[in-house]
Amino acid sequence: MEENLTEHGKSLAAPAIFTLVFSVHFVSKYLEFHKKKKGSMSELDVQLRAEIKQLLKEASSLTQPSTFAQAAKLRRMAAAKEKELAKNQEMHDKDMKLSFGTYEKLLTISKVLTYAVLILWFWKIPITTISDQLVQPFGKLLSWRSGAYLKDNVVVGIIPWLIVSTRVSRFICRKVME
Repeated sequence: MEENLTEHGKSLAAPAIFTLVFSVHFVSKYLEFHKKKKGSMSELDVQLRAEIKQLLKEASSLTQPSTFAQAAKLRRMAAAKEKELAKNQEMHDKDMKLSFGTYEKLLTISKVLTYAVLILWFWKIPITTISDQLVQPFGKLLSWRSGAYLKDNVVVGIIPWLIVSTRVSRFICRKVME
């Protein structure tokens, strides 16, 4: 029995699960990165902002009573440009939601299904074994729900392995995408 568990501990289950979790998180960060990249201001938005700024600057320079009508006209033009800018941004946000929303929902569903399948598949089956000396205070925590105990080794269960894999893959993805 002990020999069977050590052979199982040397299997490719742990790296395969980590690779799967990492790939899911990498795709998620990739979508997020491209959403931000595509969500940046367009040339039209930049041009409208510059025009609004210029109009308000001209209006504020006209402070004399004789130029009040002209200043009011410039402020109304700036307000109209601000409405146009808001409309453009609203349309852009809708387009972004339509284009990336479906992919994000699909990715979330696949992530949940992947985790559920992995938990059901490896429930009470040890994922890997680690020397007891390496994880001295956390041995019981890592072997939670693994279903087996070995002398001088800690058997890692699926839930702790998924938690560790998720944290590490998020950290790696964050550093890679920055």
